[in-house]
Amino acid sequence: MGEMTNEGSNLGAGIDLSQFYQVFFEEAGENLDNMEQLLLNVNVDAADDEELNAIFRCAHSIKGGAATFGFNDVAELTHIMETLLDKLRRHELQITTQMVDILLQAGDALRGLLARHAGTSTDVLDSSGLVASIKTLVDGGTLEGAAPAPAPAAPAPAPRVQEDDEPPADGKRHLELQVGPLDNPQQADNLLELFKEITDLGQIEMLDGGQSADGMRRFKVVTTSSDNDLLDLFTFHVAREQVKIIPLTKGYGFYAGAPGAPQSAAPAPAPAADAGYGFFDDAPGAPTGTATAAPVPAPAPAPVTAVVAAPKPAPKAEGRPAAAAADQSTLRVSIEKVDQLINLVGELVITQAMLAQNSRDVDPGLYQQLTAGLADLERNTRDLQEAVMSIRMIPMSVVFNRFPRMLRDLAAKLGKKVDLVTQGEATELDKSLVEKITDPLTHLVRNSCDHGIEMPADRAAKGKPEMGTITLVASHQGGSIVIEVRDDGRGLNRQKLISKAQEKGIEAHEGMSDAEVWNLIFAPGFSTADQVTDVSGRGVGMDVVKKNITSLGGHVEIDSAEGYGMKVSVRLPLTLAIMDGMSVGVGEEVYILPLSSVVESFQVKPDTVKTVAGSGRVVEVRDEFMPVIELEKIFDVPRFDFEHVSNIMVVVEAEGGRVALLVDELLGQQQVVVKNLEANYRKVNDVSGATIMGDGRVALILDIGSLVRKSRH
Repeated sequence: MGEMTNEGSNLGAGIDLSQFYQVFFEEAGENLDNMEQLLLNVNVDAADDEELNAIFRCAHSIKGGAATFGFNDVAELTHIMETLLDKLRRHELQITTQMVDILLQAGDALRGLLARHAGTSTDVLDSSGLVASIKTLVDGGTLEGAAPAPAPAAPAPAPRVQEDDEPPADGKRHLELQVGPLDNPQQADNLLELFKEITDLGQIEMLDGGQSADGMRRFKVVTTSSDNDLLDLFTFHVAREQVKIIPLTKGYGFYAGAPGAPQSAAPAPAPAADAGYGFFDDAPGAPTGTATAAPVPAPAPAPVTAVVAAPKPAPKAEGRPAAAAADQSTLRVSIEKVDQLINLVGELVITQAMLAQNSRDVDPGLYQQLTAGLADLERNTRDLQEAVMSIRMIPMSVVFNRFPRMLRDLAAKLGKKVDLVTQGEATELDKSLVEKITDPLTHLVRNSCDHGIEMPADRAAKGKPEMGTITLVASHQGGSIVIEVRDDGRGLNRQKLISKAQEKGIEAHEGMSDAEVWNLIFAPGFSTADQVTDVSGRGVGMDVVKKNITSLGGHVEIDSAEGYGMKVSVRLPLTLAIMDGMSVGVGEEVYILPLSSVVESFQVKPDTVKTVAGSGRVVEVRDEFMPVIELEKIFDVPRFDFEHVSNIMVVVEAEGGRVALLVDELLGQQQVVVKNLEANYRKVNDVSGATIMGDGRVALILDIGSLVRKSRH
């Protein structure tokens, strides 16, 4: 971080700007994400003005912050981007696909530059080539190999006072600063302190003798900074729409009716003998006691060089205060603090379970208040747990939004036409899961584009539209979230998969069910690609996808129809921290079954259990036979009541299969706090974690997917 401190130190030793770095990097990242999304959605043939303005504001926000903190390389690149975007939104240039491409590349470069300043990357990037390319587009030229840019869509506006927000050649700019109307006019005095603390900013002096007119304050500013840089600093003290910057003309303040002079209904105080600003009747900024009329605004310069805001915003500007209010309604909190809060809630859940268990022998008639209090505690604990867990929940749109850009680049490289459709973006998932599911989903989407979607000519020959469609869907089902990746491509070829598997030495035969054949693609080293490319074909990926998803307590299912497409469904638990479980007893041991996996429980009759040679035992449930797994044998549970016969079965399902678990008793349903057994002890087969029961004992949480797989072998 030393590099950042040195770069920002030239802004003045009076303010330690390093405290704002992290906020700037987070906001810059959000602006880059927003800008990329807007660029991908922009209609090149008929660009919407609001979209172009929104893209411009993203670049402008990044530039203002970068200039404030002294990140000159970021400020230079965003400045030239801002210039191009400004010409587009003013209709001086017509947007082209080439412009969208270069702006997307500039966004990638900005991410790299910001990462270096943040200390998360050591790569040194040279953005001079991008700057030169964008300047070529700004001047109306085209880059090599591109079609000529169309003529401007509308006549150019009047000449600007200042070109591209740059200071004049002599470096000194004489400006009038109008601030207000303010409820507390003394608030504007903070700007005087700002210039004292940031010595390189320039000089400022009052034009109004420190007295306001209708809440308006006026200052004379001499500076080399641009209007946008000044505005970005001023907004730390006053709202942006309350600041107006106009040029200070020669001889300012010596003529009646000069720009910015307030109209006074009462005589001004007697002028002093000495000449100077504000000492003549009706001079701009002259203090007045009963002025009621609004100030007469000067002819505003073009909005590129000075961001001019009238005291009362125009109707189009009404959305800005609302946006500001939305920002103020959120709070940035470190993820470590949220994790600590969740851990504390987990301990509270364990304590509540302990109190509930110990109170079972209490006579509710004698201890009515205690019983009622414990019931309230249980209800409030669950509400608190749900509220705290919701803090970590973020929408799937955070994951989905990164795919349009990736698909755009990949489809261009492969020469394919692909349309991305997303559904259920508002579906929420635990942040820790979102971070871990991103890579597997990325591979699935790339796989659909590379292997699934055919070339445009092939699709047309099959009677399909040339544009292929990849659909991402997220939805809640029970206690899980299901994410589907669908495509309308060629689908899986059953015979090809079996042949490839046999070539690789993987056990495969014609008698396999479709589901078993589709699952062959998860085998390590398996690939259906005919040749290796830089996109795929090395057989690395799908096995890692399944491994990563399984490690999260989820599973993957594939459905395919040759010639029509393929669907990959990923099912995950909503969170990894606290879950609802069913506790079962086997001997003296207690095991937890995830409630989302439990289908039903029943008392078994001896004649319903059959023994199948080579396959163990199966039980008949409503004309369906399913494998029986005896937990007593799986975990070598010691038993001292040798005459006891287990006669309770719990049907659980995972990975598309069902098994019946043979247990001694059902202990009940409860919330359990999931503890990582591997991190605290070691990996245990068929166990996904552990929890602490109300009586202090440790209970193992069973891995239902592992038990289902065990039954298949």
